[in-house]
Amino acid sequence: MRVAIMTDEVGWHTRQLQAALRARGAVGRCIDLADCHIDTTLAWHGLALPGYGRALPDAVLVRGLAGGSFEQVTKRLGVLHALRELGVPVYNDARAIERSVDKSMTSLLLHAAGVPTPPTWATESQAQARRIAVREGATGHALVLKPLFGSQGKGLQLVGEVDGVHHALPALDRGFGSLAYLQRFVPATAVPGFDWRVLVIGGHAIAAMRRVSMHWIHNVAQGARCEAAELTPALAQLAEQAATALDMDYAGVDLIPSAQGTQVIEVNGVAAWQGLQRVTGFNIARAIVDDLLDRRCAVQRTLGDAA
Repeated sequence: MRVAIMTDEVGWHTRQLQAALRARGAVGRCIDLADCHIDTTLAWHGLALPGYGRALPDAVLVRGLAGGSFEQVTKRLGVLHALRELGVPVYNDARAIERSVDKSMTSLLLHAAGVPTPPTWATESQAQARRIAVREGATGHALVLKPLFGSQGKGLQLVGEVDGVHHALPALDRGFGSLAYLQRFVPATAVPGFDWRVLVIGGHAIAAMRRVSMHWIHNVAQGARCEAAELTPALAQLAEQAATALDMDYAGVDLIPSAQGTQVIEVNGVAAWQGLQRVTGFNIARAIVDDLLDRRCAVQRTLGDAA
């Protein structure tokens, strides 16, 4: 079985996936979506994927999607959409990635599904964003301004009053694409503060860790340390509900404790798991590959037989 691993970076994660695929008798080939293109003269399906000639892979596992212009990202997601329409199992597919990459859509879908998540606003109006910050400040709440398509805790800024210090709303045309995605700040309930990362595979939460930091940003890429955490039934249920709300094959769900109870703050569709693997006693890549081959590909075969 030939599996295309879509990634813009070859490294630890892709090696783990390739090893897990080999253990199942499959072959994983790393492909950058930037190198895939449409060529309607090449084959009946109209896609050109490096290493596959006129054929298509038996399955696709999406590990990374590089940024680029609106046109470039649209084409790359279009390739994933096309593969799905052509009957190739895509794990996670383009629809799930679109829902998770766009933080405003993530928040909207979590809210609609009744998953507890901090109050959130997305607006293109600088004046409206200021009014939201003033209104929230009047009730004692600060806000976090996030890049809509950001990851790894990069570019996050506090807005409003925090520990007696005022943080002004920056100009939205400087690093935020002229759009304010604002989420109510959740103060730490302990010192140092922490959040949880829960990995959900095939609809089931399988592992959890705490990301601990003295800073209010708890991403590992920003210096937080990983600690093993008990995957309680309540934590697992919330993470599974979040992954289901975005219809994801696998997801890294970020949750934070608050005075109002545990809340989901983000859902990651191409989640890294190197930090989680260090505090987890089983092979995560193998769990992902097993779910791809045993559940996702089996579902696709059933749909094909029914057609």
